Amino acid sequence: MSTPEKRPEELRSHQWYGTEGLRTFSHRARTRQLGYLPEEHLGKPVIAILNTWSDINPCHVHLRDRAQAVKRGVWQAGGFPLEFPVSTLSETFQKPTPMLYRNMLAMETEELLRSYPVDGAVLMGGCDKSTPALLMGAASADLPAVFVPAGPMLPGHWRNEVLGSGTDMWKYWDDKRAGVIGDCEMQELESGLARSPGHCMTMGTASTLTAAAEALGVTVPGASSIPAVDSGHDRMAARAGMTIVELVHKDRKLSDILTADAFHDAVTTVLGLGGSTNAVIHLIAMAGRAGVKLTLDDFDRIARTVPVLANVRPGGQTYLMEDFHFAGGLPGFLSRITDLLHLDRPTVSYDTLREQLAGAQVHNDDVIRTRDNPVAAEGGVAVLRGNLCPDGAVIKHISAEPHLLKHTGPAVVFDDYRTMQRTINDPSLGITPDHVLVLRGAGPKGGPGMPEYGMLPLPDYLLKQGVRDMVRISDARMSGTSYGACVLHVAPESYVGGPLALVRTGDSITLDVEARTLHLHVDDEELQRRRADWTPPPTRYERGYGALYNEQITQADTGCDFEFLARSGKVQDPYAG
Repeated sequence: MSTPEKRPEELRSHQWYGTEGLRTFSHRARTRQLGYLPEEHLGKPVIAILNTWSDINPCHVHLRDRAQAVKRGVWQAGGFPLEFPVSTLSETFQKPTPMLYRNMLAMETEELLRSYPVDGAVLMGGCDKSTPALLMGAASADLPAVFVPAGPMLPGHWRNEVLGSGTDMWKYWDDKRAGVIGDCEMQELESGLARSPGHCMTMGTASTLTAAAEALGVTVPGASSIPAVDSGHDRMAARAGMTIVELVHKDRKLSDILTADAFHDAVTTVLGLGGSTNAVIHLIAMAGRAGVKLTLDDFDRIARTVPVLANVRPGGQTYLMEDFHFAGGLPGFLSRITDLLHLDRPTVSYDTLREQLAGAQVHNDDVIRTRDNPVAAEGGVAVLRGNLCPDGAVIKHISAEPHLLKHTGPAVVFDDYRTMQRTINDPSLGITPDHVLVLRGAGPKGGPGMPEYGMLPLPDYLLKQGVRDMVRISDARMSGTSYGACVLHVAPESYVGGPLALVRTGDSITLDVEARTLHLHVDDEELQRRRADWTPPPTRYERGYGALYNEQITQADTGCDFEFLARSGKVQDPYAG
């Protein structure tokens, strides 16, 4: 049964186009200047297409074409599409890290949707920070919205190897440093690692967060795993365009979809996929924008209830996102954990998630495992507490060597990433596999922007001995394509005087994942003496966006949002007359 269309005067865009007065005359005249006939837009839902396409973003380089498919769907459904270029956050190229600019895109998204004659929005993104940024901003604006994931790139290939972007980059770079392969092999790998438009095809941050978006219910079904260059991706984009027009007529806003139950299910999904640790920060921030309180403790509690069923690298051992897609994609995956989900909540396509998952199947039990044959018995991320991280830290323990999950060793401390790069191979440091590498000055303020420095490189001489993992601790993040016994997101960060700032080389540290603890073996009195001697680091920015960032950014455990954006409170619509 079709949804009754809204009367023209019920549309938000009517304030710009349908009332009487000078301003309305001007809006119509300028729309004629754009070349549009009155019949093309008057009385129809105006749909903003927020496109993060850019020539410098390989994950999104195809989105200019996909926007045409979205427009096609909007027109077919009786809407009027308008494309808006917004900030691109290219994980590969933007420095010091696109995480520094996630909140800027979120702010841009919110203000564009609020300030223009828009009835609904299609959000086009996928590279790591773009998904949360777009959804954070759209949640704050609270219009009907559909998310279109950029889609994973094709699998990489090198000689007889199938490569996973990111994951195999780390692996083979270590092999080069160990002397296992040389420059010729690296040159071949350079051309085989990333073979098409689209984001990483491993279960890195991009695939984790687009899967979370689908689990939240803000994409059309099955959207998150469609390869970027598959014709199905075009069809999905057109379907999203049709769906947003229907949502406007239903008046189904993001606040109707982004509920506490939806975020619970997104966390369950991320953990069951063995997804990226970055999702912890982003989902907490996204939930906050939706008025839902989500905490580190929620992640750890849910992790103990959901097994890892996705055998997708790096959490799994074998497959990539194209395999996951043809094995059933997220609908198939969710069909195996329905008892852990809230099935009666709405999505953009259905009145209930239960309806959306009806008929979903898994076609390969090794890619998407059964409950009695999981990749891991518990969710892939653990939350740690202790005197070194009083506000929490995280570790993707399924990607670490098991013998390191309970480990005590002496610290080797680096005050910043550049110093670490310059000195990690210095034999005088005497680093052994039993040491604990500690990096500070890499958190939200200290990084700045909390770069993906958390997978600290091992010394070359240890790599040559066959060592491939050590316990590493930092207030940084790491790429979702990475692996290893890396303790991340230590909060509070060292830059603001968190306990990480007080660690000295030689201090003993114990990591115990099963007990969920991270402990610095230094007594309280000594820590108080060190704190009295601690000097705050110099300000990173004296002006501009960086100064705003430094003033407003919150810590990792609360999502690294801007305080003035995360706070509750209403913002009224502009007066268009």
